[in-house]
Amino acid sequence: MSPRYLLRRLAHVVPAVAGILVVAFVVIQAAPGDPVLALAGQHGDAAYHAFIRQKFGLDRPVFEQLFVYAGNVIRGDLGHSWVHGRPVASLVAERLPATLLLMTSALVLSSLAGVLLGVAAARRADRPTDLGVRLAALLGYATPSFWLAQLAALTLALGTGLFPVQGISDARGAWTGWRHALDVLHHLALPALVLAANELALTARLVRAGLVDALGAEYIRTARAKGLPERAVVRHALRNALLPVVTVIGGRVGMLFTGAVLVETVFAWPGLGQLLLSSVQTRDTPVLLGLFLLVSGAVVVTNLLTDMAYAWLDPRIRYE
Repeated sequence: MSPRYLLRRLAHVVPAVAGILVVAFVVIQAAPGDPVLALAGQHGDAAYHAFIRQKFGLDRPVFEQLFVYAGNVIRGDLGHSWVHGRPVASLVAERLPATLLLMTSALVLSSLAGVLLGVAAARRADRPTDLGVRLAALLGYATPSFWLAQLAALTLALGTGLFPVQGISDARGAWTGWRHALDVLHHLALPALVLAANELALTARLVRAGLVDALGAEYIRTARAKGLPERAVVRHALRNALLPVVTVIGGRVGMLFTGAVLVETVFAWPGLGQLLLSSVQTRDTPVLLGLFLLVSGAVVVTNLLTDMAYAWLDPRIRYE
């Protein structure tokens, strides 16, 4: 990847994020309901409602509010939460590590397990192993994360007691060091498995389909004719089969965040999901815009990293 192409792609990041921010601002403003009523309550008098509007600048025209907010963002100020009374940046930074831990664990788990299952199915195409993987992948992809999370909480957490039901750590134990890390991993296991289910199913199906096609290519038949071991043949074909998988993984960061919101709600995981849900309920616009800005920036950066991974997986790809 040439530095010129990289700079050109980075130059596209700012207008892309700015466009998303404008759309998010307009959509939030057009949503039904009055944020003043959510903040002040239904029973406040007109004078108090007018005071709230003036305090948060809601009495200004929408476009003026947008320009003021955009100027603050350019200066690195995401504003203050109307409900919490704290800077949005500190609220997001406080909850971001928990969400990143959950999303990263689910992404690594779904990618590794999906590739292994896809390879196993492709090497035994149209056999019981292949049919079992395809059926399980179909069911996993079709199952909503919210429903699967509730089912897992009822059966695996409450039913067996093997997993904690809620939270990121045991409130009764003030552990530190390795005991605290193991406690966090124990609480993380079930939410990460639930969040990874959809992505794992999709990855397995893509790897299986791509590898079946690659194993029937001419260069694979040539490699086998030269006596290359089957393990090396599969590894050679897998590199080409992973290209569409990388594309899908890079493009589903936003969907993974959506799933994380639902999973965090069920398991009371103290991440951005609960912050987003409470902000929607209270119409806390600065927090909502800050979260949309974070997710949109992550999606844009992930797409750039996906292009870089393309060039690494396939040396024939050149970006100029």
